[in-house]
Amino acid sequence: MVRGGPKLDHGRRRELGGSFRDGGRHYQRVRPGYPAESARWLVPAQARDALDVGAGTGKFTALLLELGLEVTAVDPSTDMLAQLSAHCPAATAMAGTAEATGLAEASFDVVTVAQAWHWCDALPASTELARVLRPHGTLGLIWNQLDTSVPWVHRLSRIMHAGDVYRPGHKPVVGPEFTGLEGHVTHWQDKVTTTDLMELTKSRSYYLRAGESTRAKVLANLDWYLHDHLAYPPDQELDLPYLTLAWRAVKA
Repeated sequence: MVRGGPKLDHGRRRELGGSFRDGGRHYQRVRPGYPAESARWLVPAQARDALDVGAGTGKFTALLLELGLEVTAVDPSTDMLAQLSAHCPAATAMAGTAEATGLAEASFDVVTVAQAWHWCDALPASTELARVLRPHGTLGLIWNQLDTSVPWVHRLSRIMHAGDVYRPGHKPVVGPEFTGLEGHVTHWQDKVTTTDLMELTKSRSYYLRAGESTRAKVLANLDWYLHDHLAYPPDQELDLPYLTLAWRAVKA
């Protein structure tokens, strides 16, 4: 699992999370989606409607719609929500956060948080998401991580400052409003080019918050690693190994 998110205080977490509030079009273009297997595992078969929190540009929202759910998507970034509305017009897009959705209580069968729980304050967010869930509703948390068990990907993640370290014994923090937390791992590969990897790096919070000299150093190191050390020609297509880590819990 991710390391529970970066070890950050509340202010620093907000600052870094806010780095995603602009650049929705770039994020939509370069970030991977999620395997359908993970969505099917997270969402109960009887679920009718879902709230996707921290929905960003709708990468996971799209899978919820494909499962036939009525979906409301919440994100603090209007730029991200504009991309979501363009790509997932069937979803209802609203500004809000995990800690304050602004939605009525007992409104959803399932709440999902994709690639965003580590930017939330886990305990207040748990209280709020339990409030909007119906009795025995499901909380689903999901992350994509580079598969750092593959040696070349491990070094890639270090250069990108991706922070992807899979720790099988780790569990995300959720509040006492939820019980029966269980996890699921999906192994898959995303087909990308070396140019895609350069652009993916630019969508990471470390890069977005860095100064110009740090950004230039990161991109130079990545260019050397891909094109000199690994000897990929420019725009070489390759399979990038991922893990998708999913967790689900039931409203107590």
